[in-house]
Amino acid sequence: MSGVAGEGGRRRRTPPADGAPHVVVITGMSGAGRSQAAKVLEDVGYFVVDNLPPSLIFDVVEHVGLVERRSRLAVVVDSRHGLSFADLESALRDLERAGIATTLLFLDATDGALITRYEEGRRPHPVAAPTLAESIATERDALVDLRGEADVIIDTTDRNVHQLRRSLEEAFSGGPARRQMRVEVTSFGFKHGVPRVLDLLFDVRFLPNPHWVPELRPLTGVEAPVRDYVLGEEDAREFLGRVTDLLDFLVPRYAAEGKSYLAIGIGCTGGNHRSVVMATEIAGHLADRGVEVTVTHRDAGS
Repeated sequence: MSGVAGEGGRRRRTPPADGAPHVVVITGMSGAGRSQAAKVLEDVGYFVVDNLPPSLIFDVVEHVGLVERRSRLAVVVDSRHGLSFADLESALRDLERAGIATTLLFLDATDGALITRYEEGRRPHPVAAPTLAESIATERDALVDLRGEADVIIDTTDRNVHQLRRSLEEAFSGGPARRQMRVEVTSFGFKHGVPRVLDLLFDVRFLPNPHWVPELRPLTGVEAPVRDYVLGEEDAREFLGRVTDLLDFLVPRYAAEGKSYLAIGIGCTGGNHRSVVMATEIAGHLADRGVEVTVTHRDAGS
């Protein structure tokens, strides 16, 4: 997603032209899957360079002949070189001024997941601090601006390597010119925690809960009796109409800005009934309008 600086220093991203050179910058939390992401992008046709300081990205682009001989390059940058938002932002702007489209991919995971991975792998964290938890906290604080500017954020907390591969292949295997903005709608239960990566969050706990109807309790929102019960409420239909109207307004504008991924969360208490119904209906509405959308029921059946 390329562009020039907009208000507040943000990059104003525009979709790359067909066949235009494209650079994916892979960054994020140490232990969140950067190396695995690099392998996947290599498999789908990107020339990959690992462990690269931001100041050298443009030099690498020229060295590998991105414009003349290659169309896709992925570079991995991390905290080992004292990565800063200003350094990477400057490198991305240099690329964009040269007419090279860029996508900033950020890999993330919860602190608990990162601690477990480092303890299991017995590897030192690249950020030196008295404890592993402090190393992770220091790195997270240093990368907060990068995360905020990312075009694509993938939370690997609950993804195994196969699921991560599928997510990356969906995002990048078609090449930048053929991708449109992808929308992921996730239903969840607040009692299990809010998903870490969300752009829009809707709470449907104001609706009557099918959990308290004995014959509906063991079912989920993908089944007709629960759907009929939830959508039988006037407030539910009113909510659905207002949210879909809002998304009809927002989605094309996010896409025009060059946003490549939009994560929508729909939450209820347990994630079995109300949120599942609403997430399914919203995803169906978007699909009917030609939006590339997936729906995930994170907590259904739990």
